[in-house]
Amino acid sequence: MTDVTTGVDAPVQQPEQPVRPIDPVAARYDRPVAFYLLATAIPWAFWFAAAYLSNLPDQTAAVQRWTAALGLAGLIAPVGVVVWLVRNRPELRADIRRRLIWPRGIRWGYVAGALGLLLASLLAAQAISLLFGYGADQFLLRDGFTFSAGLLPVWVTLLGAALLEEVAWHSYGTDALVSRMRVFTASMLFTVIWALWHLPLAFINGYYHNEVVQTGWLHTLNFPLSMVAFVLIMNWLYFRTGRSILITVAFHATANVVNEIFMTHPDSKLIQTGLLLVVAAVLVIRDRELFFAPARSRQV
Repeated sequence: MTDVTTGVDAPVQQPEQPVRPIDPVAARYDRPVAFYLLATAIPWAFWFAAAYLSNLPDQTAAVQRWTAALGLAGLIAPVGVVVWLVRNRPELRADIRRRLIWPRGIRWGYVAGALGLLLASLLAAQAISLLFGYGADQFLLRDGFTFSAGLLPVWVTLLGAALLEEVAWHSYGTDALVSRMRVFTASMLFTVIWALWHLPLAFINGYYHNEVVQTGWLHTLNFPLSMVAFVLIMNWLYFRTGRSILITVAFHATANVVNEIFMTHPDSKLIQTGLLLVVAAVLVIRDRELFFAPARSRQV
């Protein structure tokens, strides 16, 4: 294009690439390596010890108590890592406290998604499975649970795991990654870390992950694959509700409970993963700027 005042060809202006603004406080979660290393290594130590005890031939009351204690310690450990990392960071402690309060003005569509999406996807998956000859008894409520949790009540494990994990992952871990990379990249990296984080649980006799492994390689593979959709959807809810930790707790807890209340055939969970991957893909495509725009650097 020629500048009419000078007659000189002016450089063509390139369209400005979209950027994702980063909250100045969120950018201060600045120790991702320390967080994920400690939040993985410490639970691994507890859980591999619990796995050893759970497979001893003589399951005395004392052995079962130690197994339960080690399992619980592994769940609590990442929260302890967060407490240690923010001990001298009052601005981060205040930010975490703020995000642990239900956000004002939250759109109820996000709440409905957090509480209803996993239930709807499971019921839809069971309905689809009927077309392949699976039984309608899947819609019956289960009498009991598909796994044990040692001396801990199963419902405590289901709800406690969601609370403790998300208080750690979304109080520190997610922002530590997202302030340095695209949301999509951070979500994929976190999925890998989270899958590895769960690995020792597959060796604890009676635990849910141990039961999944015993159903075969296909259902074992489905667990990390389902995490891809789970993390993308959960992070979308997280950022669209102003980085609310509670919305991720609600989503995670609902997922844990929903997958235990019906007599769902394991193959229906494969279908559910497929449905959730479709939902995640739609969200990523429709909200490309959130997932793919690079973070905008700020002086903090």
